[in-house]
Amino acid sequence: MSLKPLRRPRRLVPGDRVAVVSPASPSPGERIDAGLAVLRSWGLEPVVMPHAAARTGLFAGLDLDRAGDFQDAWLDPRIAAVFAARGGYGSQRMIDLVDWERLRGAEPKAFIGFSDMTALHEAIAINLGQATVHGPMPTWTAFTGDAGMQEHLRQTLFEPERVQKIASSTARTMNGGTATGITVGGTLTLLAAGIGTPDHRADVAGGLLLLEDIGEEPYRIDRALTQLRRAGWFDGLAGVVLGSWADCGPYEEVREVLADQLAGLSIPVAEEFGFGHCTPSLTIPLGAKATLDADAGTLHFGVPALA
Repeated sequence: MSLKPLRRPRRLVPGDRVAVVSPASPSPGERIDAGLAVLRSWGLEPVVMPHAAARTGLFAGLDLDRAGDFQDAWLDPRIAAVFAARGGYGSQRMIDLVDWERLRGAEPKAFIGFSDMTALHEAIAINLGQATVHGPMPTWTAFTGDAGMQEHLRQTLFEPERVQKIASSTARTMNGGTATGITVGGTLTLLAAGIGTPDHRADVAGGLLLLEDIGEEPYRIDRALTQLRRAGWFDGLAGVVLGSWADCGPYEEVREVLADQLAGLSIPVAEEFGFGHCTPSLTIPLGAKATLDADAGTLHFGVPALA
């Protein structure tokens, strides 16, 4: 059973209220302030949820607090989108505490984040059947200091027609060709860690699989890829788009692992596409139909990311 396009949330307009949540690690107040300034410069009215800047050990508040912030933001009809303040670690711990049944009754809204937010991207797709946005987060210093990265995210959220075709200036071809499918994925180790949980998709046939990670040695990247392969995630894939592998060792060593696992799939594979933990980092919709041209280094979406 192939993946199908997910429901698109509406695009943003100036004056929209948007929530800022921290489902995982705590966000320093000064970084939140810098991120809020960017959102306000777009004409948005950011609402910082109660525990976004909290700290309880490794996390931004207790698991129940973080789940409550996310749920309250999603259920608030005055909130048009939910931004994850940062990634880090901890989103998997709060997912089961969200009342997804209640959230199904709410209007779709954009969710923006990456890294540890991969777990929430998957949970939203599975539980709500809704497309999301794999993009930089407001407290990331690379984001607040990079005007081009900010503009690509802004266009995706406000003027998605302008970025229906994403052309990577850094992409290289691992396997040539073109393929059309539904974008799915995110941070490799988060996807592998989700296998066997309620938020695991056993079948991603027809997908364009996006993968990236940070701080994982080549053998651990191989372990996570092997886990995905053994779980059936490589069966029936349309194509693969590889992002950044920051702090994972020399890229030649990482590439050897990636090629060993993926080049033999006989499907288009583009590498170094420029999303994830890199600067600049492209914004890429998840749950949307797109065509990958692995030779040209482009992703072309059939419809705008947001309605």
